[in-house]
Amino acid sequence: MIRVEMLSTGDEVLHGQIIDTNAAWLADMLFQHGLPMTSRATVGDSLSSLVEVLTERSHIADVLIVNGGLGPTSDDLSALAAATACGVELEMQPAWLEKIEAFFASRGRPMAPSNRKQAEIPAGSELIDNPVGTACGFAVTLNDCWIFFTPGVPSEFKVMVEQQILPRLKARYALPEPPICLRLTTFGRGESDLAAELEPLPLPEGAVMGYRSSMPIIEIKLTGPASQRVAMDQAWQQVRLQLAECTLFEGTEGLPALLARQLHERQLSLTVSERFSAGLLQWLLASAQVPMRAGEVLPAGNESLAALAQQAQDRAAAQPASVALCVGSLQDEQLGFALSTPDGLFAQRVKFNNQRHTLKTRQELVAMMAMNMLRRWLHGMEVSTGHGWVDIVETLKA
Repeated sequence: MIRVEMLSTGDEVLHGQIIDTNAAWLADMLFQHGLPMTSRATVGDSLSSLVEVLTERSHIADVLIVNGGLGPTSDDLSALAAATACGVELEMQPAWLEKIEAFFASRGRPMAPSNRKQAEIPAGSELIDNPVGTACGFAVTLNDCWIFFTPGVPSEFKVMVEQQILPRLKARYALPEPPICLRLTTFGRGESDLAAELEPLPLPEGAVMGYRSSMPIIEIKLTGPASQRVAMDQAWQQVRLQLAECTLFEGTEGLPALLARQLHERQLSLTVSERFSAGLLQWLLASAQVPMRAGEVLPAGNESLAALAQQAQDRAAAQPASVALCVGSLQDEQLGFALSTPDGLFAQRVKFNNQRHTLKTRQELVAMMAMNMLRRWLHGMEVSTGHGWVDIVETLKA
């Protein structure tokens, strides 16, 4: 098995001042190509620490992808650290320097002297093209480890991995078939509750059941070798059956995208009115290009469930082929929802049973509940349903 590791650099990454989205993206990309990442680490802007970690990991990894530290400033030390670890000098790349100069000239800006640094790489290393930025990447071999150095800018990093690094890895190694990862996302049940139900299921050899909790949803993953595809599909059918009532979607589509697709298929548009969720629901829907007819955010009020239901009916009736979804105000830990559809009206008032949730968490929970009502109607399911975090205290149907 090829051992592939990642090393992220920079004080801002090490100290949590920025989120290392590059690491998550790379891990997923490598997994999809049959190269699951075996380890990843982060190191700050210290030359001695960089050299130490590069040397240490080169004795363990077959491939190491280093991200960050190729900029023009004094704290960008990856090239110097690589040269130091390899026992060579930095060497200017005239062709790349000309490219940087042309980059600035095309924008009518003078190139700062510090940018020359981005054309220096360790002597004897392989230059890795960066088609969208000024920092070239490079590759060195240290202690039989193939080390790739990449800039930290996500748009540059991703292009270089896809266009430069992955092709090189595929040319050198016979990559195995990617592992299988079956996913579904649930809503309304706790992680321990789900685990208690799923853990007794027999799994194929080498397959692992995983759980990722991100309030208010929990993702279930069954991961295993490609050789176990048939057995994993059989086990997954049982997972589907047991979690059918609380499953939002399968795969990575996302609930807003699922709603967008199904509303388009049925040639329906959506009108949204929000109070407590304060526009979050509309933002989630709009980001997935849900066919929206109209939307509004209203101030908190003291509306009854019947009044909220009437509001939904009025908004749906104002437009042909329209569905209206209304979220009410929070009153005494209770909140109303109303959904008006061509099949009828569905409304429910729920009560929060966990007062420790923050306002942000509650708003996310409410937006998910509203979308889930719409999903359940689209799927022909009972629209009003209980959840682990709320109790239903009143329902209306017409």
